[in-house]
Amino acid sequence: MSRVKQAILIVATLIVAGSIRPIAGAGGEKVYKGYITDSQCAMNVHSLSQSHKEMLQSKSVGTTPADCVWYCVKQRGGRFVLQEKSRVYKLDDQNITRDMCAKRVRVAGELDKQTNTIHVQEIQVISEDESRIDY
Repeated sequence: MSRVKQAILIVATLIVAGSIRPIAGAGGEKVYKGYITDSQCAMNVHSLSQSHKEMLQSKSVGTTPADCVWYCVKQRGGRFVLQEKSRVYKLDDQNITRDMCAKRVRVAGELDKQTNTIHVQEIQVISEDESRIDY
């Protein structure tokens, strides 16, 4: 191969390599960990402790935190949110399945700080063993 062709190939390779952005961390993307819950319990609309405790005591929403999350979103107009200790993030993707409710998850996405909304790229339930680790 001539030196000119080699030089062109090297320059083309560098241009292509420079235009590829890494998936993790691209454009402000970050990983958030917390629990999928509902906006009403997490933001104390009908809770005093950012939890499902008061709603579950009434026994009208079910018997588990997952029942409460599902009920508050589907019956009371709540939205799915990510709760990380005392922080609550809105999620732009509301396609949460019932089996994700009240589970510890890892959310990859970009946070809009003005609206406190994560623009979700991916949501994964964290395994029992992994969720015990303090992140």
